[in-house]
Amino acid sequence: MNEPTVLVERRGRLGHLTLNRPAALNALTAEMVTIIAAALEQWRSDDGVGTVLLTGAGPRGFCAGGDIRAIHADAVAGRSDSVRFWEEEYRLNATISSYPKPLLTWMDGLVMGGGIGLSAHASIRVVTERSRLAMPEVGIGFHPDVGGSWLLSRAPGELGTHLALTGTAIGAADGIAAGLADHYLPSDRLPELIEALAEGGSLTWAEPPAAELDRAWIDECYAGDDVAAIVERLAHHPSPAAQAAAKEIGTKSPTSLVVTLRSLRTAARLPDLRAALDQELRLSAAMLRLPDLVEGVRAQIIDKDRRPRWQPASLAEVSPALVDAMFAG
Repeated sequence: MNEPTVLVERRGRLGHLTLNRPAALNALTAEMVTIIAAALEQWRSDDGVGTVLLTGAGPRGFCAGGDIRAIHADAVAGRSDSVRFWEEEYRLNATISSYPKPLLTWMDGLVMGGGIGLSAHASIRVVTERSRLAMPEVGIGFHPDVGGSWLLSRAPGELGTHLALTGTAIGAADGIAAGLADHYLPSDRLPELIEALAEGGSLTWAEPPAAELDRAWIDECYAGDDVAAIVERLAHHPSPAAQAAAKEIGTKSPTSLVVTLRSLRTAARLPDLRAALDQELRLSAAMLRLPDLVEGVRAQIIDKDRRPRWQPASLAEVSPALVDAMFAG
């Protein structure tokens, strides 16, 4: 028999959910979203459950995001299955953010895209020495969704803008600094954590390593609403890290970059996460029909030639009218 895609377990006062597709880095499927949502609903009113824990099977990653190959196939065929998946996924993101009981997420290993949506909205978010957090959607012709616009727009200074436009993966300390995580604990202490949660005991968090991102050049270069101006400032900044960021942004989908920056700036003014998710759903549905998503997934995931041919190929060619229409729904 096939293993269940999510393990649902009770241990004392703890409700424990484990994403169980380790060979696929626990990439999220519609079935997994349904199982998690059902368990959370059941435990919501169960007085025997004091805390919920969400972990990923295997040492390599908590969750590498959504099933990108399925989304690619959907886009190529001109279907809308992905929109229905996103509706359920985003609803789960909102449920996690407002869950009435302590919900702890164990962000060990790779945590990307949809994995951020499952973990970074929780009330207690724990990173380890193996954590690598990223919202790399602009590299596949998409945008930071699953509440990513809400989270990144609220990161200190322009840290969120840097992460969104470069897709850079960060470690535990920078994850905490950017507001995507709360606490640090070495990965070998997971059994101790489970024991403490099951018995209603306390746990002492470890001191995280030093953060690496330098907000000095990040805050200076990423200000404003113009991607081209941001790239220009980065390219001419004396910091080698800033110049490297300019080169990295130059490899991303121009349309995705313009949409992403506007999404972050707009989300910063929205009243709550649900409003941001509603905006993201409109953008996701629109981008499913644009050529860059199919091409980006082809280049990065299918053929792996890492040479996407973006349409249009430059920031100057991105149509303001098209972008306006995407945000208008």
